[in-house]
Amino acid sequence: MKHLPAPFRSPALLLLAILPVAFSAAQAAGRDPATHFFDESFGNLQEELETAREEGKKGLMIFFEMDDCPFCHRMKREVLNRPDVQDYYRKHFRNLSIDIEGDVELVNFSGEQTTEKDFATREHRVRATPVIVFFDLDGKRVARFIGAPRDAREFLLLGRYVAEGHYRDGSFTRFKRAQRKR
Repeated sequence: MKHLPAPFRSPALLLLAILPVAFSAAQAAGRDPATHFFDESFGNLQEELETAREEGKKGLMIFFEMDDCPFCHRMKREVLNRPDVQDYYRKHFRNLSIDIEGDVELVNFSGEQTTEKDFATREHRVRATPVIVFFDLDGKRVARFIGAPRDAREFLLLGRYVAEGHYRDGSFTRFKRAQRKR
């Protein structure tokens, strides 16, 4: 410790100097999307819609993913882990994750028993991941985004596009363009 400047030779002072850096690194890592972004689900989408209604949400956001998808992992690591993203999406939507290769059973919006895989591929034609789909409170698809948004800003803009009802007026691309002009 002799090579450190005099104020940092004390272990307590050294710890105090390091804590802000460690805290900043922890904040940059964000919060786990599994517990802070996605809502727990028992796999009944009709019940999810009812819960969304009761909670005053705009609808459901379903994140179609698969285990080996590097873009899904990037989304979780760089976008879905951010507190601002988590807070916004949890305020406006029930957020669910569906594995497009999954054999877990679920009940679709029509009340029929199916699997995650069949719900994704047969009912919603999801072939690659991620695909982000928004459903209104009646289970009607109102927006679909294929691929990973560029960053958290674009993902938040996508949430606003749906939550504020802009999907009724035109495409997300047009909405984004209008927002840049502001």
